[in-house]
Amino acid sequence: MLEIPTGLRWLYIDLNSYFASVEQQLDKRLRGRPVAVVPTETEATCAIAASYEAKALGIKTGTMIYEARKICPDLITVPARHNAYVHYHHKIMEEIEKHIPITRLCSIDEVACRLMGDECQEENARALALRMKKGIADNVGECLRSSVGIGPNSFLAKVASNLQKPDGLTVLYATELPQRLAHLKLQDLPGIGYNMGNRLQRAGISDIPSFWNLNPKHVRYIWRSVEGERFWYALRGIETKTDDKPQRRTVGHSHVLAPTMRPLHNARLVARRLTMKAASRLRRLGYFSSLFSLYVRYDVPKTAGKKYKWHGDTKLPLAQDSFSFLKVLNILWQQMIREDNPSRIKQVSVSFYGLVAQDKMMPDMFKELNDPVSKLQKRHVKLSIAMDEINKVYGRDTVVIGTLPETMSRFSGTKIAFTRIPEKAEFHE
Repeated sequence: MLEIPTGLRWLYIDLNSYFASVEQQLDKRLRGRPVAVVPTETEATCAIAASYEAKALGIKTGTMIYEARKICPDLITVPARHNAYVHYHHKIMEEIEKHIPITRLCSIDEVACRLMGDECQEENARALALRMKKGIADNVGECLRSSVGIGPNSFLAKVASNLQKPDGLTVLYATELPQRLAHLKLQDLPGIGYNMGNRLQRAGISDIPSFWNLNPKHVRYIWRSVEGERFWYALRGIETKTDDKPQRRTVGHSHVLAPTMRPLHNARLVARRLTMKAASRLRRLGYFSSLFSLYVRYDVPKTAGKKYKWHGDTKLPLAQDSFSFLKVLNILWQQMIREDNPSRIKQVSVSFYGLVAQDKMMPDMFKELNDPVSKLQKRHVKLSIAMDEINKVYGRDTVVIGTLPETMSRFSGTKIAFTRIPEKAEFHE
């Protein structure tokens, strides 16, 4: 018989409207006003974050700015400053560590901490959460509010953190379920997105109580993965996740272009810069790559009946230098033009796959001695590393391959993508 845990073991911190809150912390004029953080200054983009004042009006992440202006003509749009978000992230983590060790860094604005000893008692856990929230406000920034959830496992602690926003503190026991969550939609649970929600609907599962009554093997069948069974146990407060460090499978960068950069020539320069940035990061992480991938999205509506995207990839001998990847980029770019001949491009993404750690490399010494191509690539690696060092000391884009227009500088900046938190070194690449 399944034993449901009765105690509390985890504390989960979720920073509220993090990007927008950092902007309000940095600029007092934004406080108490509807703010949307945007990737580029254009009405044709969408909000990547919204302040709670904007959320109260119905503006949220993903809302197109021209639609948001209809809702709120006084909406303030602020270009994203990812270096500032990373800077504040580290300050917040330092403050949290003063109160409790961080067990799991879940994203730039979410962390999970395991409670130990007396901390597992509800009164002590609540007091700990309040001290931590006050510490962030006093020592990092008064605008940086957080919602804290306390539960038997990290999953239910995260669910609890979502029950009261902003600035909430919620304790959730497994023994209170499913009644305590019966008012939520299935998609309010982390791990059930739009597609999984539809899959559950097709299986006749429309709410949390009906999901609760499923058997774990049935959930696994619906999920088409063991993750469904793990989700079933996690919902009952049973910890199933391991803390194994995932193996890196790709390095890449992507950018949605401002309207002025969408003509083909300008878009190609962006693709070159993203490639050089990704190659620099590849070297810093200590990897070689054997597959280069290019994805572009054209500046045409999806409903126009025209082809709106292109993707191509090319294998290459294990490489780490910028020159090899730029050469492959040029081949793929010309292939795209031959096949589709687009006039404007909205988004560019470059990715390196087939990663091999350089400490796992076993070079063929005879090939290196006799193959002029290998000798040239070795020189290109040395030159690429030298450029990395110069840019690290004197600033990003001090040395580049080819020309780099002034308007290109903002494409060099590092972006925060989902749960990946950039290292500080990335802002020099």
